[in-house]
Amino acid sequence: MNDPQFVASGSVRPRTASADGSGTGPPTLSRATVLLLAVVCGAAVANIYYAQPLLPVISRALGVSQGAGGLVITVSQIGYALSLALLVPLGDVLERRRLVTVLLGLSALALLGAAASSSLGLLLAAIGVVGATSAVAQIVVPMAASLAPDHQRGSAVGTVMSGLLIGIMIARTVAGVLAQIGDWQLVFVFAAVLMAALAVTLRLLLRPVPRSESSTYPQLLRSVPALVRGESLLRRRMALAAVGMGCFTVLWTASSFLLAGPPYEFGPAVIGLFGLAGVVGAAAAARAGRLADRGHGRRVTTGGLVLLAASWPVLAVAGVGGPSGLIALTAGIIALNLAQQSLLISHQSAIYRRVPHARSRVTTALMVSAFAGATVASALTAALYPFVGWPGVCGLGLVIALVGAGIWTLELVHPSPAEPPAESSAAVRHPVGAGRVSSCREEVGCA
Repeated sequence: MNDPQFVASGSVRPRTASADGSGTGPPTLSRATVLLLAVVCGAAVANIYYAQPLLPVISRALGVSQGAGGLVITVSQIGYALSLALLVPLGDVLERRRLVTVLLGLSALALLGAAASSSLGLLLAAIGVVGATSAVAQIVVPMAASLAPDHQRGSAVGTVMSGLLIGIMIARTVAGVLAQIGDWQLVFVFAAVLMAALAVTLRLLLRPVPRSESSTYPQLLRSVPALVRGESLLRRRMALAAVGMGCFTVLWTASSFLLAGPPYEFGPAVIGLFGLAGVVGAAAAARAGRLADRGHGRRVTTGGLVLLAASWPVLAVAGVGGPSGLIALTAGIIALNLAQQSLLISHQSAIYRRVPHARSRVTTALMVSAFAGATVASALTAALYPFVGWPGVCGLGLVIALVGAGIWTLELVHPSPAEPPAESSAAVRHPVGAGRVSSCREEVGCA
């Protein structure tokens, strides 16, 4: 088994015959495998979002201000971003089943540490480790892209990424319900048990996944900046990913404070239910991957940015309270989550098609940028909310969205040149059998 295949019983369909009859065509990724990868992504990344609807409860329990309590989200995002930079590239040089199960096990231990925390300092330390280990989700995404044939790649990535975002939204609902039944510590105990169960399940169901690179880890890390320098398309998509994730984080950090205070004064269970509105947007965004497969990736990006900006005036109405405020909040959540997910799928489809020999590393670059944007946005939101309230943070979200619109306008006016794909470095070679990329443009849908 020389190819970097994800192998589960019955999960990868037999290879189809190639045009020359050699029988070495790409395998078709089964629906069961795609769904399994989506579940892993969603469950893993949910760990850094359980705390969002619990921020008021955690702040009161630990005797800290809302601004200080908001640091729980900021620290988890920092841990996630650092892990994206340092751990995700390992998906190219280590056996993936072992890497994934180890990270899930460490996440379970860190979640138990969070549940046992009696002070904000201890909680922040544990949450930092939870954030770092949750980056396992971004090891699975390029795996799906590598397994899928060209005509199914966008769809596979879209489904897996929809699973990721649905996991985030369901995490809010689960956290709210469990906190209402017991307390906030119960949420982290539940998450720890789930991670341990997934680690055991994956170990039993998956066979080893060979590495796709023979270079050393330091060489691999040095290759990431080289890819960023050599690919203007990647750089612009990184900036747009930061914008989208920044808007996403502003919404979900501030909405907990809005719903917990006047005029709503909801408990954590009700606050968590608003995550279900985000599920609607995430599920609808799966179509974005299919559109990308058909060569409409740039249109998906344009539509996503327009919807992202338009969602903020709608969300601002939620500050008035009452039924009209709740309707506006629900509609805004659906619109923003649909926009963010569509954008992220479009970004990944474009860069995976552009640099197929380094999908784990371009995932690192894209997602580090995205979560750097999320970290800055969460810190700004936690700091500004006590002073400017809901209308002020909606203004912040709109400004961020308009920055993204400006970046994309630059791309439309001066498109990224169709230069040959950047080599990772002189020391990092393509794996044997890796495909080559033509210099075709993204908008024509070539692979």
